[in-house]
Amino acid sequence: MKKFAVSLAVATLVAGVAGTALAQSFQKPEDAIKYRRSAMTVLATHFGALGAMANGRAPYDAAAAARHADVISVVHTLPFAGFGPGTDKGETRAKPEVWSEAAKFKQGQDRLHDEITKLAAAAKTGSLDNLKAAWSPNSGSCKACHDTFRKD
Repeated sequence: MKKFAVSLAVATLVAGVAGTALAQSFQKPEDAIKYRRSAMTVLATHFGALGAMANGRAPYDAAAAARHADVISVVHTLPFAGFGPGTDKGETRAKPEVWSEAAKFKQGQDRLHDEITKLAAAAKTGSLDNLKAAWSPNSGSCKACHDTFRKD
Protein backbone atom coordinates (compact mmCIF):
# COMPACT_ATOMS: atom_id res chain seq x y z
CA MET A 1 0.00 0.00 0.00
CA LYS A 2 2.88 2.34 0.81
CA LYS A 3 4.37 1.72 -2.65
CA PHE A 4 1.01 2.56 -4.24
CA ALA A 5 0.71 5.75 -2.20
CA VAL A 6 4.20 6.84 -3.24
CA SER A 7 3.46 6.03 -6.90
CA LEU A 8 0.19 7.94 -6.72
CA ALA A 9 1.94 10.92 -5.14
CA VAL A 10 4.58 10.88 -7.87
CA ALA A 11 1.90 10.60 -10.56
CA THR A 12 -0.01 13.50 -9.04
CA LEU A 13 3.14 15.61 -8.89
CA VAL A 14 4.06 14.72 -12.46
CA ALA A 15 0.54 15.50 -13.63
CA GLY A 16 0.62 18.81 -11.82
CA VAL A 17 3.77 19.94 -13.57
CA ALA A 18 2.97 18.30 -16.90
CA GLY A 19 1.39 21.43 -18.34
CA THR A 20 4.52 23.40 -17.50
CA ALA A 21 6.81 20.71 -18.92
CA LEU A 22 4.79 20.50 -22.11
CA ALA A 23 4.73 24.27 -22.53
CA GLN A 24 8.48 24.67 -22.31
CA SER A 25 11.54 22.95 -23.66
CA PHE A 26 13.72 20.85 -21.44
CA GLN A 27 17.02 22.55 -20.71
CA LYS A 28 19.03 19.52 -21.79
CA PRO A 29 18.11 16.44 -23.83
CA GLU A 30 19.10 14.20 -20.92
CA ASP A 31 16.46 15.95 -18.78
CA ALA A 32 13.80 15.04 -21.32
CA ILE A 33 15.03 11.45 -21.42
CA LYS A 34 14.89 11.18 -17.61
CA TYR A 35 11.39 12.67 -17.65
CA ARG A 36 10.02 10.22 -20.20
CA ARG A 37 11.72 7.23 -18.55
CA SER A 38 10.28 8.21 -15.17
CA ALA A 39 6.80 8.59 -16.59
CA MET A 40 7.10 5.21 -18.32
CA THR A 41 8.19 3.61 -15.04
CA VAL A 42 5.14 4.95 -13.21
CA LEU A 43 2.89 3.89 -16.09
CA ALA A 44 4.38 0.38 -16.18
CA THR A 45 3.90 -0.06 -12.43
CA HIS A 46 0.19 0.70 -12.52
CA PHE A 47 -0.44 -0.94 -15.88
CA GLY A 48 1.31 -4.06 -14.60
CA ALA A 49 -0.86 -4.15 -11.49
CA LEU A 50 -4.01 -4.05 -13.64
CA GLY A 51 -2.58 -6.73 -15.91
CA ALA A 52 -1.81 -8.98 -12.96
CA MET A 53 -5.46 -8.75 -11.88
CA ALA A 54 -6.79 -9.23 -15.41
CA ASN A 55 -4.60 -12.29 -15.95
CA GLY A 56 -5.25 -13.89 -12.54
CA ARG A 57 -1.70 -13.40 -11.25
CA ALA A 58 -3.00 -11.17 -8.45
CA PRO A 59 -6.32 -11.14 -6.61
CA TYR A 60 -8.89 -8.82 -8.13
CA ASP A 61 -9.54 -5.71 -6.04
CA ALA A 62 -12.08 -3.38 -7.62
CA ALA A 63 -11.03 -0.34 -5.56
CA ALA A 64 -7.33 -0.87 -6.36
CA ALA A 65 -8.15 -1.38 -10.05
CA ALA A 66 -10.00 1.95 -10.11
CA ARG A 67 -7.04 3.71 -8.43
CA HIS A 68 -4.58 2.20 -10.91
CA ALA A 69 -6.88 3.29 -13.73
CA ASP A 70 -6.89 6.86 -12.42
CA VAL A 71 -3.09 6.93 -12.47
CA ILE A 72 -2.68 5.47 -15.95
CA SER A 73 -5.34 7.84 -17.29
CA VAL A 74 -3.06 10.75 -16.45
CA VAL A 75 0.42 9.28 -16.74
CA HIS A 76 0.06 7.69 -20.20
CA THR A 77 0.06 11.15 -21.79
CA LEU A 78 3.26 12.34 -20.14
CA PRO A 79 6.20 10.43 -21.69
CA PHE A 80 5.71 11.82 -25.18
CA ALA A 81 6.80 15.34 -24.17
CA GLY A 82 10.25 13.84 -23.62
CA PHE A 83 10.84 12.75 -27.24
CA GLY A 84 12.10 16.08 -28.54
CA PRO A 85 15.16 16.99 -30.60
CA GLY A 86 18.42 15.54 -29.33
CA THR A 87 16.77 12.90 -27.15
CA ASP A 88 17.73 10.12 -29.53
CA LYS A 89 21.15 9.83 -27.91
CA GLY A 90 22.17 9.09 -24.36
CA GLU A 91 20.60 6.73 -21.86
CA THR A 92 17.61 5.69 -23.93
CA ARG A 93 16.08 2.57 -25.40
CA ALA A 94 14.25 4.53 -28.06
CA LYS A 95 15.05 3.39 -31.60
CA PRO A 96 15.85 5.92 -34.36
CA GLU A 97 12.45 5.10 -35.87
CA VAL A 98 10.81 7.27 -33.19
CA TRP A 99 12.11 10.25 -35.14
CA SER A 100 12.40 8.86 -38.67
CA GLU A 101 8.84 7.49 -38.58
CA ALA A 102 7.28 10.25 -36.51
CA ALA A 103 3.80 9.87 -38.03
CA LYS A 104 3.75 6.16 -37.23
CA PHE A 105 4.99 6.91 -33.69
CA LYS A 106 2.15 9.42 -33.29
CA GLN A 107 -0.34 6.78 -34.44
CA GLY A 108 0.98 4.53 -31.67
CA GLN A 109 0.45 7.32 -29.14
CA ASP A 110 -3.10 7.83 -30.38
CA ARG A 111 -3.85 4.10 -30.20
CA LEU A 112 -2.43 3.97 -26.67
CA HIS A 113 -4.66 6.88 -25.65
CA ASP A 114 -7.76 5.22 -27.10
CA GLU A 115 -7.03 1.86 -25.46
CA ILE A 116 -6.07 3.35 -22.07
CA THR A 117 -9.32 5.32 -22.07
CA LYS A 118 -11.26 2.09 -22.60
CA LEU A 119 -9.21 0.18 -20.02
CA ALA A 120 -9.64 2.88 -17.40
CA ALA A 121 -13.39 2.95 -17.97
CA ALA A 122 -13.56 -0.84 -17.70
CA ALA A 123 -11.46 -0.88 -14.52
CA LYS A 124 -13.78 1.64 -12.90
CA THR A 125 -16.89 -0.52 -13.46
CA GLY A 126 -15.89 -2.84 -10.64
CA SER A 127 -16.20 -5.84 -12.94
CA LEU A 128 -13.30 -8.24 -13.44
CA ASP A 129 -14.91 -9.44 -16.67
CA ASN A 130 -14.91 -5.88 -18.04
CA LEU A 131 -11.27 -5.45 -17.03
CA LYS A 132 -10.32 -8.72 -18.74
CA ALA A 133 -12.14 -7.74 -21.93
CA ALA A 134 -10.36 -4.38 -22.10
CA TRP A 135 -6.95 -5.76 -21.13
CA SER A 136 -5.82 -7.56 -24.31
CA PRO A 137 -6.17 -4.63 -26.72
CA ASN A 138 -4.20 -2.48 -24.27
CA SER A 139 -1.32 -4.82 -23.80
CA GLY A 140 -1.26 -5.24 -27.58
CA SER A 141 -0.96 -1.51 -28.17
CA CYS A 142 2.00 -1.31 -25.78
CA LYS A 143 3.70 -4.32 -27.35
CA ALA A 144 3.22 -3.09 -30.91
CA CYS A 145 4.83 0.25 -30.13
CA HIS A 146 7.64 -1.30 -28.11
CA ASP A 147 8.38 -3.83 -30.86
CA THR A 148 8.74 -1.03 -33.41
CA PHE A 149 10.18 1.83 -31.40
CA ARG A 150 12.06 0.42 -28.38
CA LYS A 151 15.38 -1.37 -28.16
CA ASP A 152 15.38 -4.37 -25.87
